[in-house]
Amino acid sequence: MKREIFITADGSTSINLPDWNEQYHSKHGAVQEAYHVFIKYGLDAFVNGDKVNLLEIGFGTALNCFITFLESEKRNLKIDYDGIEAYPVTYEESKQLNYVDILQVQKYKETFDTIHKISWGERHTISTHFNLKKRKQLFENITDKNKFDLIYFDAFGSRVQPELWTETIFQKMYDALKPNGILVTYAAKGSARRAMQKIGFEVKKVPGPLCKREMMRAVKI
Repeated sequence: MKREIFITADGSTSINLPDWNEQYHSKHGAVQEAYHVFIKYGLDAFVNGDKVNLLEIGFGTALNCFITFLESEKRNLKIDYDGIEAYPVTYEESKQLNYVDILQVQKYKETFDTIHKISWGERHTISTHFNLKKRKQLFENITDKNKFDLIYFDAFGSRVQPELWTETIFQKMYDALKPNGILVTYAAKGSARRAMQKIGFEVKKVPGPLCKREMMRAVKI
């Protein structure tokens, strides 16, 4: 499928899929969306010194992974990060992404490159705070049990991939989380909320990122 790099409203890059009229991030700002959805309502639940096992559904451009790495350095968090992606962004594509410049973290440019260059299917030490395993895998093939403290659910929207927002997928997410584990997603669609609730999640709607009224934060109870 054709992929095009474009600039979002906050100046950060993302990828557009013209065949689907779908983007990897909000057109209103990739970086602002990532910080609002996944850091503010996800990672902020953990405090200095915590060890966090984290699963990302939709590794994509590695923006969420990179900002989580940056936060682990700031907050003294020990993070084991699993990023699942069925159709990886290529290293050549990653070189067109401007996150290092937008975030003004030039000293971590090599780290961002490393995140994209390391092999899939193996766990790598990125820093003393951050380990990463990139998993080339379809979401429906996830079989993890009681492993993760936090899930970033960043799949493509239900308009183009409704099968990723079903009870079947959310059951896999529920099973993968530890008790009291958290799932955060940019989505707020009622059918997704009901699917999560039917599985057993406690779901709360919270304020969404720029130009989006709501999003969801769910807890395994």
